[in-house]
Amino acid sequence: MNRAVSGRSGRQLSLLIVTAPLWVLYGAEAQEKKLSPRKDYLVTIGTPAGDMTVLLSEKTPLHRENFIRLAKEGFYDGLLFHRVIEGFMIQGGDPGSRDAPAGAPLGSGSHGTRIPAEFNPALYHKKGALAAARDNNPRKESSGCQFYIVQGKKWKEDELGRQIERASRKPADDQKNTYITLGGTPHLDGNYTVFGEVIDGLDLIDKVASAKTDARDRPVENIPMKVEVKVWKKKKISKKFNYQY
Repeated sequence: MNRAVSGRSGRQLSLLIVTAPLWVLYGAEAQEKKLSPRKDYLVTIGTPAGDMTVLLSEKTPLHRENFIRLAKEGFYDGLLFHRVIEGFMIQGGDPGSRDAPAGAPLGSGSHGTRIPAEFNPALYHKKGALAAARDNNPRKESSGCQFYIVQGKKWKEDELGRQIERASRKPADDQKNTYITLGGTPHLDGNYTVFGEVIDGLDLIDKVASAKTDARDRPVENIPMKVEVKVWKKKKISKKFNYQY
């Protein structure tokens, strides 16, 4: 049985069905040449509407390593944002979405792996958060390939309180303020692993989220992605994107 979470309208969204065995990534960082502490991976997720620039968190090394590896292999190129709910999130990474016929149900594809949950109180579901989809497994282990990017909404204080009651982790005061001023999906905190964030191109999330969809929340017109990874100096990233490490 798959886990479902409620979108803005109260509809149920099945984030993912995973039937593959657990993937334990002990020593995963050894798969790549270790980066200089002065450098970082800069990820570009391209769409027909434009590009989003993403940073992956050093606080979630298993998810970070896995995503970088798949991106470098070209795994994501040509896959679709196959599930879109405006005011909630945009989801992609299902390998079955490549060349999928119009109207075909998507979302159950797997890379044959799961990743142990890496919850960190500093990482939360603000607008632009990159998080891993998963099924209803009791350990909240993540899909090895499917992900979603949060759009969410801005919350009034009384509404935010009700959302927080649904979460498995309570946000810090500065995070509550971000949910009010920027927006997000606070009820998902502590339930799904956040492992990165969009640092440029938040408007692209809105464009993708506004796509016309069918009854399964699949965009009527395909929205393919292309994912590229480069290594930049952290100082350059901070200067160009006004990002603080």
